[in-house]
Amino acid sequence: MTNIHLEPLGGGMEIYVSDSYHFSTDTILLADFAQPTGSKKCADLGTGCGTIPLLWLKCNRQITVAAVEIQADACALLRRSAAHNGAAAQLDVFCADVRALKGVLPFGAFDVVACNPPYKQSGTGILNPSDAKLLARHESACTLDDICEAAARLLQFGGRFCLCQRPERLADVMESMRRFDIEPKRLRLVQQRPGKAPKLFLLEGRRSGKRGFLDVLPTLFIENGSGGFSQEMLDIYGDYKSRVES
Repeated sequence: MTNIHLEPLGGGMEIYVSDSYHFSTDTILLADFAQPTGSKKCADLGTGCGTIPLLWLKCNRQITVAAVEIQADACALLRRSAAHNGAAAQLDVFCADVRALKGVLPFGAFDVVACNPPYKQSGTGILNPSDAKLLARHESACTLDDICEAAARLLQFGGRFCLCQRPERLADVMESMRRFDIEPKRLRLVQQRPGKAPKLFLLEGRRSGKRGFLDVLPTLFIENGSGGFSQEMLDIYGDYKSRVES
């Protein structure tokens, strides 16, 4: 790993990142969309450097989080971040494959599971020569079905599974969720600005939820009409906005 350094997440929370392991706006949006309330048992699959667990803990110290990541270097970064933020007691890091979680995490025990999965199907697009970036962007280590199956096994009845993906894969995600008894219940599209096509969607499913009644939320706009951040994005960023605006 190169260029390891701390970046602020707001609220006094900081995260160790590197050239290979860092975070994007998509990750921040998913963390906000999936934010657990109250005392909950949570998991983040393919956590990378652990941005989602740390953002959750920034807002809610009542939760516990199991962060699952197959890459040892990323796990090491997250353990450093957890210790740095005094969150080691609430954040457990598991260097594991999401396809082989039996005996690693308890099945049927989690209230919330999140995942920011690879966006590109295996065999599509230009492959990045970096192993870390290849795993993050392409379904080379796990597929949507692998992720949905893992989430279904981890969640208790009625538990929430939240992920983000590119709009062209919405049908794939919904089909995969239902294949593993997770019913899509809440959908939000994300646009860069009015007049542009959506660039992302956020979707929540419920374990063994009743079929139908998908709640489609108002579109989230990243920019306002003047090209700056929308008020909602500023609210999501919180005091982290001073960094993104600089």
